[in-house]
Amino acid sequence: MQRAGAFLKKIIFTPVGFAVLVIAFIMLIRSLLARNAYEIVLSCTALLFFLALGIIGSWRARKLSEMEPGWKPPYPITASAGKDTVISGLNADIPLFFRLHFVASGKFFPSASSVFSTVKNEISVPRGESSINMQMDFPMSGIFRGEGACRLRDIFGFFSFPCGHTLQRTFNIRSAPCFGKDYFINAQSGAEDRRNKHSTDEERYYMREYTPGDRFRDINWKSSEKIDTLITRISPDNQEKVSRIQIYFRNFGGNTKPSLEELWLLDRAKARLAHFLHKLKEQQSSFVFDIRSGCNGSWEIEDEEDLDEFLEKLSCLTFVPPQNETSVITGAKNSEVYVFSTACDTGLPSFLLASNPRPVTLFITQTNQIAKNANTKDVEYFYKRNLLLNGCIPLPGQFIRWLFRSKIKPMNVQTAKTAINYAGTML
Repeated sequence: MQRAGAFLKKIIFTPVGFAVLVIAFIMLIRSLLARNAYEIVLSCTALLFFLALGIIGSWRARKLSEMEPGWKPPYPITASAGKDTVISGLNADIPLFFRLHFVASGKFFPSASSVFSTVKNEISVPRGESSINMQMDFPMSGIFRGEGACRLRDIFGFFSFPCGHTLQRTFNIRSAPCFGKDYFINAQSGAEDRRNKHSTDEERYYMREYTPGDRFRDINWKSSEKIDTLITRISPDNQEKVSRIQIYFRNFGGNTKPSLEELWLLDRAKARLAHFLHKLKEQQSSFVFDIRSGCNGSWEIEDEEDLDEFLEKLSCLTFVPPQNETSVITGAKNSEVYVFSTACDTGLPSFLLASNPRPVTLFITQTNQIAKNANTKDVEYFYKRNLLLNGCIPLPGQFIRWLFRSKIKPMNVQTAKTAINYAGTML
């Protein structure tokens, strides 16, 4: 596959150009056999013009072989955000009848699953411009792995010459924000933890913007360089109470090739978790989140930097096979546990049973079939046509499977506190 892809990139004829070349040769042979002077002149003129375009384009493409464009996607990349990607370093002398194009292509793995859609986005660079904005959007969270390169194309659509260096890119796409209700908790709902702040913790927990009078040696030069603002450390002299919030993100599913509905449920569960973390940090910055996922991953989030790193990793979490998780339920028995799951999590009832007698708040993303029965309007829909509109084209067999709705059984579980989000798909 890689050899075939590399071979296709070296082909300089477009389908239109190849067809014109064949027709011109057939006309020339026919005119020579029929001794038709008019057709001989017409076919020779077409071939000479075709040859001139090829020579000029090939010569200029070699001159541009060392061009290295810049490909800077926005950070963070959020699904359905509509933000532009900046392509720079395109200042080149382009011959008449030619245009410089930038082509971004690769594979998009929705919700970081094993199934993928091919992605191709191409944009023409206006003459005289050294940079251009290219819109590259994705319909849901996941991973993009691809490459970007420049092509020199003629305005007639006959030739496409590769030029410049090829850029390899892999980036994560975060979930689009959800419209769920805000959730507020008091500081006593988590486990209180008294801790001493050592010198190694100062950079993370005791920093503020520099003000005149602060000691010069207390400036955190590493953090200051990142945000272009002087940041100073505050030496901790006492102990501090910290509320620890224990969270379980259950990304369990049974299918190796999940349906589009299942991937959308997982995406909405990620968005709900991200919304929950952001709102609690705004409510109380001293909250510390202890998060565990179904893939035995664990994270401790104590500041905004930790939160940003976790959200990047959250976009890479996909479904994992069900497993027994009773052994990882730890912590004080009176502290509340916050569980995020989907209707694909068949082991959720047993997990909730094993968590007794601890109080549990459940955030579950359900199929919209329950919402229809309950006359609920708050359903977040994924429109399957957005895959094609965003340039994400699944393989033919995968596309056919995704067109049909999968039968996801509703998860009828209840806890003392349950928040349900509904999600579904439409054409």
